[in-house]
Amino acid sequence: MNPNPKKIRWGIIGCGNVTELKSGPAYQKTVGFEIVAVMRRDKEKAADYAKRHGIKKYYSNADDLINDPEVDAVYIATPPDSHKFYGLKVALAGKPCCIEKPLAPNYEDSLAIHEAFLSKNIPLFVAYYRRALPRFENIKSWVDNKEIGEIRHINWNYFRPPSSLDLSKEYNWRTDSAIAPGGYFDDLASHGLDFFVYLFGKVAVASGISLNQQKLYSSKDAITANWLHESGITGSGSWNFGCEFLEDTVTIYGSKGKITFSLFEENNIVLETEKGKTEMFIAHPENVQLYHVQKMKEHLFGESTHPSLGESAVHANWIMDRILLP
Repeated sequence: MNPNPKKIRWGIIGCGNVTELKSGPAYQKTVGFEIVAVMRRDKEKAADYAKRHGIKKYYSNADDLINDPEVDAVYIATPPDSHKFYGLKVALAGKPCCIEKPLAPNYEDSLAIHEAFLSKNIPLFVAYYRRALPRFENIKSWVDNKEIGEIRHINWNYFRPPSSLDLSKEYNWRTDSAIAPGGYFDDLASHGLDFFVYLFGKVAVASGISLNQQKLYSSKDAITANWLHESGITGSGSWNFGCEFLEDTVTIYGSKGKITFSLFEENNIVLETEKGKTEMFIAHPENVQLYHVQKMKEHLFGESTHPSLGESAVHANWIMDRILLP
């Protein structure tokens, strides 16, 4: 029993790199939240993380953290192939949960996770944090306010060179087809496709071509796609992880102008209409998941509804599965 109903005590499963700066400190900075325990299979690394971040308890067994009576809610920050395994345990324990994106490696597993929480009427949040970032909220306001008229089409090109890790052919779970069938597409394109749904509504039809051009790892490294939102807006995208130069360009085309921005590069967002060009730079917070986490607090205390819940995350998995179909 939580002695302080105005504070929610969190446990983290998988205190790896993403939790060091992007997410973990955001929970500690959010009034009403506290991290009381962390878990990592390597007990020494779990102990080190807990010590550095001022967290009183650490575990090497996830069940111990999930069933700890002092843990009110759980954040799962492990690779996606373990999300279902841990997520179903958290749902069974009856605790609210936030899971890193994508929700699972495929639509079926993501649906099973969502339904487990839905059946118990327990909140399930998914870390598609762009829905809560001011930079992207401003883009949504331009769209909603019809600054470029009626939306006709959205296109995203994301190209980058192979990393030194890719070229070394050393193991990387992000390019292991058993964990991420689409490779970096799963990890990165999921953010964009989810955000496009946030802007324009659900996708009715999606298809794609995907292959492994470089043969550096087992997952796909070249993907092209087309989709249709239920609202009638068309979409297209290309993602290639074997190109010479980095490109990250999203263009929203409207009947009276266009909006241009990047999903990952922190550069200007650009609005172009017959009235001229407007460019804005909106920096991310130090901990990029801060607003996402704060909105979870507002949701759990009944102040508002979080923008990234299980249902929308399942839809992102459905889109990716349709694009990656052989």
